[in-house]
Amino acid sequence: MGAQEGLLLGRHVLITGGGTGIGAAIARALSKEGAKLSLAGRRKGPLDAMASELPNTVAIVADITQVADCTAMVKAANAAHGPIDIVIANVGAASSAPVGQIDLKAWQAAIDVNLTGAFLTVSAALIDVTRAPGGRIVFIASTAGLKGYPYVAAYVAAKHGVVGLMKALSIELAPKGVTVNAVCPGFTDTPLLDAAADKISAKTGRGADESRSALAKDNAHGRLITPEEVAQAVLFLCAPGAASINGQAIAMTGGPL
Repeated sequence: MGAQEGLLLGRHVLITGGGTGIGAAIARALSKEGAKLSLAGRRKGPLDAMASELPNTVAIVADITQVADCTAMVKAANAAHGPIDIVIANVGAASSAPVGQIDLKAWQAAIDVNLTGAFLTVSAALIDVTRAPGGRIVFIASTAGLKGYPYVAAYVAAKHGVVGLMKALSIELAPKGVTVNAVCPGFTDTPLLDAAADKISAKTGRGADESRSALAKDNAHGRLITPEEVAQAVLFLCAPGAASINGQAIAMTGGPL
């Protein structure tokens, strides 16, 4: 599809964690539909690589757990493409340990990256997104925001918080014509999953492929979700036709939870 025919032609999208994994897949999918992109994250290299690959795309180095960085991020995005129309709060990180071994530092890190970072991202861009009807906010949450998993209590708590934040904002911003939703993938083929599989391999002696397969079995269809599938769900929520879809946590697991 040519840019002049795109569903998001001329729309300015801010994507956090836009350099790799799900964020990069979202960037590619939305760019194909004519969006102007501001990609933010902590690692300059992957962001620059994506910015060089896609038209009308700028890379912004920012730590979304810091208020000043989020303010500067939005300012840089405005300078590049004007006011932001769509926010994709995608940054996430997970570490695993039995609950009795999670210290306060690890707990706070999970909350900061997964929940506070999402809140600060949206807060910084809120004036832009709510300036006129049609704004979109999409959180990339997880099935960990909808159910429990062992050994990742801090991550589960943070992602449940993201889903709760989404639901509150969806009600608050609906009168302004802004929709707020969350996409909640199951185990997805990303660098985050590779790290989890490596940890399983180290603890159990299983091979990498066997560890990945064990994680994939948690999804109802028995395979890993692809970043591109997540990106298509995000694209749907950002398109004009999704204007009445609001306050939804969309699980992507190949079946019911």
